[in-house]
Amino acid sequence: MNSNIAIKVEDVGKLYRLGEVGTGTISHDLNRWIARMRGKEDPFAKVGESNDRTTKGSSDYVWALKDVSFEVKKGEVLGIIGRNGAGKSTLLKLLSKVTQPTSGRIKVNGRIASLLEVGTGFHPEMTGRENIFLNGAIMGMTKREIRSKFDQIVDFAGVERYVDTPVKRYSSGMYVRLAFAVAAHLEPEILIVDEVLAVGDAEFQKKCLGKMKDVSVNDGRTVLFVSHNMGAMSNLCNNGLVLRNGRFLFSGTIREAVGCYLERNKANDAVGQFAREADKEIYVSRISILNEGGYAADEFRHDEDIAVEVNIGGKIPGNGSYRLLLTVLDSLKNPLFSKEQIISEKMMTLKIRRNFLVRGNYSVKTIIYIPGVTQYDQVEDVCPFTVIDSGSEFAHLETFDYGTVFSNAIWE
Repeated sequence: MNSNIAIKVEDVGKLYRLGEVGTGTISHDLNRWIARMRGKEDPFAKVGESNDRTTKGSSDYVWALKDVSFEVKKGEVLGIIGRNGAGKSTLLKLLSKVTQPTSGRIKVNGRIASLLEVGTGFHPEMTGRENIFLNGAIMGMTKREIRSKFDQIVDFAGVERYVDTPVKRYSSGMYVRLAFAVAAHLEPEILIVDEVLAVGDAEFQKKCLGKMKDVSVNDGRTVLFVSHNMGAMSNLCNNGLVLRNGRFLFSGTIREAVGCYLERNKANDAVGQFAREADKEIYVSRISILNEGGYAADEFRHDEDIAVEVNIGGKIPGNGSYRLLLTVLDSLKNPLFSKEQIISEKMMTLKIRRNFLVRGNYSVKTIIYIPGVTQYDQVEDVCPFTVIDSGSEFAHLETFDYGTVFSNAIWE
């Protein structure tokens, strides 16, 4: 393997059987063992289905990962992106040698430290101090090397008062603080971090992101990072890898990867069609939430325009008496803002400009009315969509509520 490559993954797949350990019968287990001894493919791998959680399959075998290939250069920070069930955590477990691949090969050039779950590798009966030395020893470090880093680890984690207390008595936040501090400070060539930072508070998340950037930029170490916080991804990572239903989908710069992820995860909820009484004079027949490419979508970056397209049914008089009021609702279904327009066409579009909505969940409602006369139609709480923070100044505040819209106020 090229000395400049930290990780090389070649056609890797991981097959699981649903519901049981083993194949369920002695004959199947024997066939699988014989095939493995002869260097043949797993005979049950051929009937495995892709890992699509939204559909009911006909096979008990599922490919959590299938035919995944990529390379990670030394010093690269790679973000692994995908919905729940895409295979992200399975891939990290294979790279960390927690489990073995069913097919393909993984080559790693360097020492790996993994943080896949809260307190990975910690013994609950041992103290924080003992677990620091245990983890360092597992990574092949000498006692002297661990001692030289001990004070930095304890200070970073903020657990000095409890360092001689068994970690089973730690809160989940203390657990993850110490686990991350150990993984980041014991000088691995490769640092693998799964979606665990959500346990910590906003201040500690910022410290963790800063430390990961420091070990990659200043120390030249390789970082693999999984998170649903696209803002943290965009700030930290150079490149991105997108997985979907256990298969490789895209690899490129982190901005391209985030764009690919959002584009490929469109939802039917982004379009709402509404049946109306035949005698209704005028009504809303359809509402669509569109991205900058004009496609229906239900996830958007904070720095892209969002279009709400409203189709009007019935007869539109030319006197300009009818008006459309469109309201965007927040996650609690409270009105966030409204815009009104005279109805003059069968299709009307409201464009929500970029850098306005902060990350969160939203929906829309519409009313057609004549001011001071009567209301003709109303559509309540439809077309839910999500805005993600893809790198604003607040991206590091993953669990902190920083408002409902971005402000144009300035400090003087």
